[in-house]
Amino acid sequence: MAAGQFGGDDGGMTDAFPFAREDFEAIAAMVHSHAGIVLTEGKAMLVYARLGKLVRARGLDNFRAYVALLRNDRDERARAIEALTTNHTKFFRENHHFEHFAAQVRPALLTKAARREKVRLWSAGSSSGEEVHSLMLTLLGADPQEARAIRNGDVVALASDLNAQVLETGRRGLYPTATAQEIPMALRSAWTDMQSDGVQMRDGVRELIRFRQLNLLHEWPIQGRFDVVFCRNTMIYFDEPTKARLISRIAEKLAPGGYLYIGHSERLVGPAANDFQSVGQTIYRKVAA
Repeated sequence: MAAGQFGGDDGGMTDAFPFAREDFEAIAAMVHSHAGIVLTEGKAMLVYARLGKLVRARGLDNFRAYVALLRNDRDERARAIEALTTNHTKFFRENHHFEHFAAQVRPALLTKAARREKVRLWSAGSSSGEEVHSLMLTLLGADPQEARAIRNGDVVALASDLNAQVLETGRRGLYPTATAQEIPMALRSAWTDMQSDGVQMRDGVRELIRFRQLNLLHEWPIQGRFDVVFCRNTMIYFDEPTKARLISRIAEKLAPGGYLYIGHSERLVGPAANDFQSVGQTIYRKVAA
């Protein structure tokens, strides 16, 4: 029987490690409780493939023992959940969001920055940083004078994710050379350097971004409110009650008139959806009180 499928007389697997239905259900329950991610039975093969490496690394020979370890070892539980998170992203993904940001949001943020007023942006579920770098490249622009106002102002972007490893990639700001083709030429010339090992974000971009590990289901040690929140392709892994709670909490942290960008297959749910007005394809503006 192939890894990741339940079956057989004992309901387990006949691959490298026994993996029974109750093992999968226990792991799925822990992942949902800790990270809000819903793992359906169709994800059993993914769970087996990604966690099998950790089972082997801990010197165990079955998933039942690994589940017992997860219940009692918080660090191992965090490693397992990181292994199960999906981190697909690229520069300027769903580019209509950045086009809207450039045309409709950026001018007001430039004015705020020039007045030394706070400008705060948040990439929630930032993965390896392509999204937040795309956002900051768009905000800085290719005009040196406008960029100077941003860099000299009180401008900070928070990039948060559950996965510590992808956050470290974002902090380095070094990406495969092929990905540079996704960055508009003017912004690429202004804010990146081509090196032998990839495309490097310049310090002028990186110094505006704070990468932080953050579980969206737990407490947020965040002060103040944001002008813009990108929370894209994160809620697709949550059930409806979790989505509703997250949207409510984001609404609380978004300034009146601020903008929320979500993924192309996502929608606002729950009572807090009434706090927003649709202003574009998966683009919402918080209604001013």
